[in-house]
Amino acid sequence: APLAVVAAGPAARRRLDEMAAAVLDGVTGHKTFLPTDFRDAAGFVAAALGLMIAAGGGIGGGGMLVPIYVLVLGFKPKFAIPLSNMTVLGGAITNVSMNAQKRHPLADRSLVDWDLLILMEPLTLAGALVGGFVNKLAPELVITVLLVILLYLTSERTLKKGFKLYAKETAQFSAAMELTAEIAAEEAAAEAEGLLDDDDDERSKAGPPEEHAAALAAIHAEEALAFPPWKVGVLLGMFTLTVAMNLAKGGGAFPSPFGIECGSFGYWATTFFMFASLVAISFRVRAYLVERTALKDACGYEYVDGDFHWDAATTLKYPCVCFFAGVCAGLFGIGGGIVNGPLMLELGVLPPVAGATTACMILLTSTTAATTFLTFGLVQLDYAARLFWLGIFATCVGQLGMTHLIKKTGRSSYVAFSIGAVVSLSTVLMGFHGLVSLASDAEGEERSGGICGKGE
Repeated sequence: APLAVVAAGPAARRRLDEMAAAVLDGVTGHKTFLPTDFRDAAGFVAAALGLMIAAGGGIGGGGMLVPIYVLVLGFKPKFAIPLSNMTVLGGAITNVSMNAQKRHPLADRSLVDWDLLILMEPLTLAGALVGGFVNKLAPELVITVLLVILLYLTSERTLKKGFKLYAKETAQFSAAMELTAEIAAEEAAAEAEGLLDDDDDERSKAGPPEEHAAALAAIHAEEALAFPPWKVGVLLGMFTLTVAMNLAKGGGAFPSPFGIECGSFGYWATTFFMFASLVAISFRVRAYLVERTALKDACGYEYVDGDFHWDAATTLKYPCVCFFAGVCAGLFGIGGGIVNGPLMLELGVLPPVAGATTACMILLTSTTAATTFLTFGLVQLDYAARLFWLGIFATCVGQLGMTHLIKKTGRSSYVAFSIGAVVSLSTVLMGFHGLVSLASDAEGEERSGGICGKGE
């Protein structure tokens, strides 16, 4: 056949070139999904396994998916990141939908800590905005080295936290078994002496003052909601703000509808407005949480393990930590979940609550990014559609598996192990991907350099 093509001359070769070009996507230059090949099968299987592991911890797994799409599927990083985002979006939808049916392990309330979420998210987004600019200025080698160091330290601390929680659970199980008989004997003796009735009387007199009963009931009613309307509204407002500002500035194949050019006064004014708005939202949420905590204390609200007692100090300290987490997410091009998930565990949040709260955060950020990527024309739709559904189904399998494991063993520490495993795998894969990218740059693919380099 090759000899026949040569004999046929330029016309046959031109026809073969046209046929080859016909199976390349016009956006990415990558082959179309059909016909599939071995690399497609291997990439989808690897992505599915990564998503199942990530599902247990509620984090997206973008730190695993981007290297898989680059190294296995063969996409350029510029287009692998949007595909990873579409996959994570599918997984986040599944995570949030399934978590909506679950309750807090120690109280009758939503599994998601909405107060923590609306406090963390504004400055995480603001930090990501700053990190994105730093990413365009910093050398690739520096970014790669810092990324591997960050992920390594995060995975180490997260796994240590998991083992610590596992040991605590083991001790609790042992203590519970030893005390069961003793408690039963004490209750029987107390009942015989009539002490239980007295205790009941004491407890009945220790309730909250009548004037605070309605306020306490309102607090419990709001916490019982899977999706508190006004808190969801705050998050949707941030989503709308971020998407609107990104679209106003334009980028890639999508020019600014207002004629804003990168580096112009309009560009920096839009960027500053978005940053200032997110900071203003954070301060408003801070004031709300301090006031609400004071009301809880006055009403005799009962805190449980993993709850925050918000005051003037904690509502400043933790958002600043979240800002740093956002800078890391923007600087290294990784999702906020891979940073904020371990951060929540480090702050003492219960693993199931940390996973559910992180999943809600990822749904917001991945929807924001997906909207931007689609508008800017950076998504290869045939792969994106299939990877979106892969995210939905693989995450569902992972969630069901983790739920079954926790119910069977009574150990929520497995959620921490899931998060630690994802960060550890991301450390290896992102490190290897970074080395490949550096080698590619050395062969001639230079970074554009500057905030307004190529592609802006």
